This record gives sequence, C-alpha cells and structure tokens, in this order.
Amino acid sequence: MGALKDEDLLAKHPKKEHDPELIASLPESFDARDKWPNCPSLNEIRDQGACGSCWAIAAAAAMTDRYCIYSNGTKNFHFSAQDVASCGGIWGDGCHGDFPSMAWLYWVEEGIVSGGNYNSSQGCRPYEVAPCDHLASGNLPPCGNKSVETPKCLNSCLADCMDYYEDKRHGKEYYILDNEEDIKAELFENGPLEVAFDVYEDFATYKGGVYRYKRGSKVGSHAVKVLGWGVENDTKYWLIANSWNAHWGDNGYFKILRGENHCRIEHVAIGGVPIIK
Repeated sequence: MGALKDEDLLAKHPKKEHDPELIASLPESFDARDKWPNCPSLNEIRDQGACGSCWAIAAAAAMTDRYCIYSNGTKNFHFSAQDVASCGGIWGDGCHGDFPSMAWLYWVEEGIVSGGNYNSSQGCRPYEVAPCDHLASGNLPPCGNKSVETPKCLNSCLADCMDYYEDKRHGKEYYILDNEEDIKAELFENGPLEVAFDVYEDFATYKGGVYRYKRGSKVGSHAVKVLGWGVENDTKYWLIANSWNAHWGDNGYFKILRGENHCRIEHVAIGGVPIIK
C-alpha cells in the first residue's frame, strides 16, 4: 500500500472534464475487456510482491492497456513497472511508496521502457520482486510485514541486444479526473485509469461482491487500475484490477462501492494519451 497522498500536488496537474451529452449517454455497466478484446493486457493481473510499488504497477498497467487501445489493438507494449518504481519516483525508493502522479509525469517527461512480469525475461526491464502470498492462502511464500528494498535504477536493459533509451515509449499528456461521471466517461472513451483509495483491515479478506468498509483500522493507501463499472443487487460499483496476484479476491479483481467517494476512491483518477510508435 505505497500510494502517497498528493493533495498539495493536485492543483498542479491538468484536469479533464467530459461533455455532458457523452456522460448522459453512458450505459449502466461497462467493462473495458469487452470493448477492446484485442488488447490482452486488459485481462492481466500483476503482482507487486513484497514491495510498496502499487503506485507504479497500476500506472504501468493502465499505460499498457492504453497503448494497445490507442493503436486500435495493433500494438502491445508492456510498460515496465520496475522502470517506474526504480527510476520514476521522487526519491527513487519506489518499494516504500510514492505519489501515483509521479509515474505519469515520468512517462511524459522521460519515457518508460518495456518489461514483463517477474522471471519472464521479457522486455528491457522485467519486474524484479518475486510474487508472494498477500492473504496467507498458502499458494506462495508469505509477503511478510516489511517491504523489500527497491531494486536499483539502471539505464540499461536485461537483454544486451536492446537499447534502454531506444526502447522507451512516452506519453503525450496526462491528466486527472475527480468525480464519478467524468471517470466513467474517460473509461468508456479511452480505457483504464489509475486510482487510489484508503485501505482498512477488512479489505484484505475480500472474496466477492461489492466491497463496502465495515470494520477495522485504516492501514494505508493503495493504488489500483479501474477498468469498468456496473450495478450489483441495486448497488453501484467500480470494477478494479488489484496487483496482489490472481489468488487474491475475485481472481485478482474486486468491486467497490461507486458514487459516494467511498474510501476516497473517486478523489482522483489519473490517465493520459500515449505516443504510438
């Protein structure tokens, strides 16, 4: 849960609003996986391991989806969460948390290389932190209570045949959205977004349905990828991909109450426009 609060920074970021006519025409439910079936990353659940890199993982996942979406499903570039976590934050200590907005600023200003998941040997900088068991289910080694140290920022690729700087892909722009209707419109038009929310103790035991905070202390703030919305048993929800592997929750996904800024889930969402090359 390494998403740091950046209220003081929000005023410095460009804000996007959508046409009221588009908002009025949106369907009752939406799933980005259905609208863009030719983009396989929309079905991916990443694992941040014992590293507080959720701010980088969620950003890289949304960027990966959007690169495919903006190419009309013709190009798949798996943005490296490791490159973001190690090189893209304010302090270069991404496993101990950072501001989600910094991942998007890094994308626009510096660019991000490719990189697959742990032990994949895919791309320039694959993820370096091993998966772990986020719910003590016995499927993987336990994550533990402390974050691992952040892997070093390296301006080189794992594969000698790849050039770090030539592999980078950039964003043209990034922006924030700060209410339910604009977030829905942005998802519908351009694909997944990064959001952050306050996490309480009862969230860890989520298995299905629409999550609503009921009990326990606040334990941190977590960044995730939102990819849709809907209604279940008359309760509005956001559809979200977590980064605690597919053993957690509903095969790695969860639903959370929508429309009431529950746990500050609608406080701010971040997206952007990729430069396709």
